[in-house]
Amino acid sequence: MGKKEVDYQTNLYLYELRNLAKEHGFKPEEQWELSMETVAGKADVQHNFFPTNIAKITPDILLQVLHSVKAQLNLSLTEDEQSTNSKRIALDELSYLVAHNPKRPRK
Repeated sequence: MGKKEVDYQTNLYLYELRNLAKEHGFKPEEQWELSMETVAGKADVQHNFFPTNIAKITPDILLQVLHSVKAQLNLSLTEDEQSTNSKRIALDELSYLVAHNPKRPRK
């Protein structure tokens, strides 16, 4: 999988984020928080926030898709994200790209 797959996954993810934001009445200043998660981490975010956008992405392109989505949304990378590599993604069993708005907890 190469750049084409990264671009495809990025565009698909951004499309879904825009739809969710529109559907749930996000204000222009509201932003998504993105993270790479394990199965348990994904479940925690889903349990605590609404809406969420979750995509299972193969570990070999997960980091590239995260960087690409954040670049498109003008969000900066965290220190942890900058230091993450494919070895850590495999060791930590990260396989989901998860977006949520921290200001919208599930009630």
